[in-house]
Amino acid sequence: MNILLVNWQDRANPHAGGAEIHLFEIFGRLAVRGHRVRMVCSGWRGAPTIARVEGIAIERVGGRDSFALLGRRAVQRAIATERPDILVEDINKLPLFLATGTQLPFCAIVPHLFGTTAFSEAAWPVATIVWAAERPLPWAYRRAGFHAISESTRDDLVARGVRPDRIRVIHPGVDSRRFTPGPPGRRSAAPSFLYVGRLKRYKGIAFAIKALALARRQRPDLRLEIAGTGDHRSELEELASSLGLDRAVAFHGFVSEERKIDLMRSAWANIFPSPKEGWGITVIEAAACGTPSLASDSPGLRDSVCHGETGFLVPHGDITALAARMVELADSPHLVARLGNRARRFAEGLTWERTAAETEQQLHDIIAESATG
Repeated sequence: MNILLVNWQDRANPHAGGAEIHLFEIFGRLAVRGHRVRMVCSGWRGAPTIARVEGIAIERVGGRDSFALLGRRAVQRAIATERPDILVEDINKLPLFLATGTQLPFCAIVPHLFGTTAFSEAAWPVATIVWAAERPLPWAYRRAGFHAISESTRDDLVARGVRPDRIRVIHPGVDSRRFTPGPPGRRSAAPSFLYVGRLKRYKGIAFAIKALALARRQRPDLRLEIAGTGDHRSELEELASSLGLDRAVAFHGFVSEERKIDLMRSAWANIFPSPKEGWGITVIEAAACGTPSLASDSPGLRDSVCHGETGFLVPHGDITALAARMVELADSPHLVARLGNRARRFAEGLTWERTAAETEQQLHDIIAESATG
């Protein structure tokens, strides 16, 4: 297949996150399988316009703030230069509505949709734009085959009016050979919990800090490790300080993959208090390291965390319930080990090779349907 891929960012972008990991783990493998994969995305200051990343030919146009305006024309040029067999748009920010401008076979990859959660992060004018841009998706992408990364994302699409038979759920994978539990005795001596990801307001990290303060009333030895960068860091640091947690909460900033794995191996549980995710890739990375998760019972996370088996789900924003689960795990290393072992077995069944193969089959099916329809 000749595949033209469109996403706001490529994996080399300094702002790349879980969506880019997901995209490149899949399409990098399809490139290795012999498919021609090109990508149109935004760039950043000093980035080369043309590049090759993990076997994918990259064309960068504009930046984060201008890609919505420049991206569509760049895609049209790429199609005119070399007609692909299928056009794939990853809708993880503002949609470009590319399906309305072509008759090519089309696949829309949807990690998750923001909906009203956009108002938890951005000022209302920006949040309104994001919310409004998602409203026409069922009509604008009615020709598309949808690749949803979780059952929650599928249900969201159906609720918005997308036909269920147009959606295929394909779970992300994890590299279980790289993310491993490590040697016995790997966990920290004092019970510690870990958040890994962007430091954004909508991620709900403040709930984890507040829950830690409650839990330390019973277990003063509890700690919270926070790894990642984002514009919410200063507010989180101020919150931790106001609660007397300066020595109990550590902000690590950006960490390498090796350091991230070390933190996941040593944590007693991974914390993910977000109100909505597509899947929660760090949940599965932690699981592969033999570490359970404490997460909000929210879309996406209720798909990647098996309650009572690979971790626990708590009502989103309920710091009392989250604190109680922290104490429960801190009081029972045996429970942590049991959940961690089951989390590892769950993660082992989620491979990127399977994800890539299922995506490859979906793309073939969309092309075949287009040829007969």
